[in-house]
Amino acid sequence: MAREIAFLIEANGWSGFTVHSIPAEFHNTPERIADAVRARIEEVRGEFDQIFCAYADCGTRGQLDALLEEEGVARLPGAHCYQFFAGEALFGRLTDEEPGTFYLTDFLVEHFDRLVIGGLGLDRHPELHDEYFKNYKRVVYLSQREEPGEWLERARRAAQRLSLEFEHHVTGYGELEHSLKRLAAARDDGYGSR
Repeated sequence: MAREIAFLIEANGWSGFTVHSIPAEFHNTPERIADAVRARIEEVRGEFDQIFCAYADCGTRGQLDALLEEEGVARLPGAHCYQFFAGEALFGRLTDEEPGTFYLTDFLVEHFDRLVIGGLGLDRHPELHDEYFKNYKRVVYLSQREEPGEWLERARRAAQRLSLEFEHHVTGYGELEHSLKRLAAARDDGYGSR
């Protein structure tokens, strides 16, 4: 989310935001997320009046929420970034239509080979493909760019590589943008300077 947040900060002219991230690869090992977020919070706690976690649960099974409650830190709503990019209504419809959906965002399209193919070991063990994706029927690309251009073609190729049907929805930044706007407004109202 660091790149998306940086884009929104610049596009909206917000000041006073600083982004600290943890490795995207942790999505493949979600049991590592809460500890990494805790370490990042402890690292920066004294530097800021307010800390906000631009992360969803992302497979932590509530561990992240328990940590954030303990630390007094709010986070983005939703189970994962696909839900807050798509919005609750669209994501609910897509899930109801086909629970076996593999989602891509702009970031995942850009880093598909590293995070999906390499991250799941499919480059070294292609025989795992059928096991990993046996319950998937389609790839849905939730693009943040209104005109995804080459990203759309790359997403189509990713779906072909996974042997899945393809669907595309332009979602923009969804709840990520709305949450950051609320934070910026609260800061401007005197809630916190950084």
